[in-house]
Amino acid sequence: MYHVIIPARFASTRLPGKPLQDIVGKPMIQHVWEQARRSQALSVTVATDDPRIVEACRSFGADVVLTSPDHPSGTDRLQEVASHLGLSDDACVVNVQGDEPLLPPALIDQVAGNLQASSLASIATLSEPLVDVDSLFNPNVVKVVTDRAGYALYFSRAPMPWCRDQFAAGRPAELPAGVIFQRHIGLYAYRVRFLHDYVSWPVSPLELVESLEQLRALWYGQRIHVAEACEVPPAGVDTLEDLNRVRALLADA
Repeated sequence: MYHVIIPARFASTRLPGKPLQDIVGKPMIQHVWEQARRSQALSVTVATDDPRIVEACRSFGADVVLTSPDHPSGTDRLQEVASHLGLSDDACVVNVQGDEPLLPPALIDQVAGNLQASSLASIATLSEPLVDVDSLFNPNVVKVVTDRAGYALYFSRAPMPWCRDQFAAGRPAELPAGVIFQRHIGLYAYRVRFLHDYVSWPVSPLELVESLEQLRALWYGQRIHVAEACEVPPAGVDTLEDLNRVRALLADA
């Protein structure tokens, strides 16, 4: 039993108006909403700061909430909508990004189920094995290290764990054998109680340094459950090239 909220901002540096970009006759936000509706969520709500997105969502029948334009993060926007919907503190909310038109519904169900099964966690998220050197050393690929129970120890844009001996001479030609590297997948499930706490906390130093919101939760002592995704999610849409790739995939479907 959980709810999906889809934050969708009109402004985007690399692709303005991203949620309304056409993909095979539908705005991108409709594709995201339709994928989320295929999950087991009790409700799916779009959260946006722009009336144009509100109008588009209402045209295809989505529940949508017009939020404050001043939120510093998508998590803050999520909290506003959870309050607007009157969700209880114990309710589970999955944050589905508005630029993930190919997100498998099974992953939404998985991350929600993992949170509900992890009584110590305030957040649940997913990862996948990282198997190439380029990705490990790419700062746009977020890495996560967990403890033996599957709770996050740290997230970083830097390579981690850092293999002291193998990396001493610089970037290697291939990954060291026997070391587990994980790429973080930015799909989150939250307890509503946590969302209310999160927006009251000052920004943490680690969050500022790495530009990773989830580090605020770790800074304030919250537990984040991490599990390997049950299937590999296709990449989201950040650029025009990404958009054209998704258009081609869905046109051939």
